[in-house]
Amino acid sequence: MGGDKEGIMTNVWMAGGRISRRGMLRALGLLGVAAAGGPFLAGAPGPALGQGNLGALQPEEKVDATMQRLFGGRPIKDGSNVIKLDLPLIAENGSVVPITVEVQSPMTPASYVKSIYIISDKNRRPLNARFSLTPDMGAASIGANLRLGETTNVRAIAELNDGTLLMAKREVKVTVGGCGG
Repeated sequence: MGGDKEGIMTNVWMAGGRISRRGMLRALGLLGVAAAGGPFLAGAPGPALGQGNLGALQPEEKVDATMQRLFGGRPIKDGSNVIKLDLPLIAENGSVVPITVEVQSPMTPASYVKSIYIISDKNRRPLNARFSLTPDMGAASIGANLRLGETTNVRAIAELNDGTLLMAKREVKVTVGGCGG
């Protein structure tokens, strides 16, 4: 080994023109410590910006509270004559329950379906999905897969551009729950 400091460091890090195993482990260890401690040195970690207002979410919400939150006190009319709700009567696997909803509407700028909501009464969070529609779509039709934890009523609620709410619902029997149940 060399007698001066540069020679010693060269021998520790380099052995025969190659980096020694000990030198590589030391460098990787320092890199790991720097990476793990870097965010704490820059300041306390904050919330991710894409999360929105997660503090407003509750772990569980009853269907009545969901309906109140979404629609307030507005009356919801029976829309079973204009809403075609297609989903299985028995879902063997609650993790994947296909649903299609079609609403008979002219879909013109004067009269169209503004939104379609899918609500499952007994899910922990009853609102499964909300679809926003425009007259340019030509037809008020959506399709999706739901997760249902147990046998429940599934509601399709169509909100028209004039604020009218129409609803159709159907019970789905679930044999194997899909929401951790």
